[in-house]
Amino acid sequence: MIGYALCGSFCTFSKSLEQLKLLKERGLDIIPIMSENAISTDTRFGSAAAFAENVMELCGREIIHTIKDAEPLGPQIELSALIISPCTGNTLAKIANGITDTTVTMAAKAHLRSDRPLIIALASNDALSANLRNIGTLLSRKQVYFVPMEQDDPEKKPHSLVCDFSLLGETFDMATKGKQLRKIFI
Repeated sequence: MIGYALCGSFCTFSKSLEQLKLLKERGLDIIPIMSENAISTDTRFGSAAAFAENVMELCGREIIHTIKDAEPLGPQIELSALIISPCTGNTLAKIANGITDTTVTMAAKAHLRSDRPLIIALASNDALSANLRNIGTLLSRKQVYFVPMEQDDPEKKPHSLVCDFSLLGETFDMATKGKQLRKIFI
């Protein structure tokens, strides 16, 4: 059983959902987790309710969307891996600094204390500025793996990085063997 968490990088939801479908097609038992913003915010990319319904239908389970329900992940509900896709810069910073004030950060904290892989599919407009230090912190942490990432628009968004979602499955496979997929930066 794995966890699959989604944060509020709404423009990447469709790419993340494609990867969730592929993981499900492998026969994986997936517990869906959504941040408070991801489960409740309607955007130009779609309604929160429709997206949540799609995630529940794919996984065949209710979505964990409260801190209280995320806390048992790790000690009571053992996940072989936790994927955060997309992971926002805000969530990345909180994980790097041990802040657990959201559903996804609590899931990550609870999961990491069991010393199992955490896979981060980053999508952040400040990855090469305010969050670069946090990327470095997590790269040096045991059991944290990144889906390879690149600048999505170096001219208009010079500090932005977004992962190559198509590499999520391969990153997951390598992480379950204790290895980081290389190149980290494409």
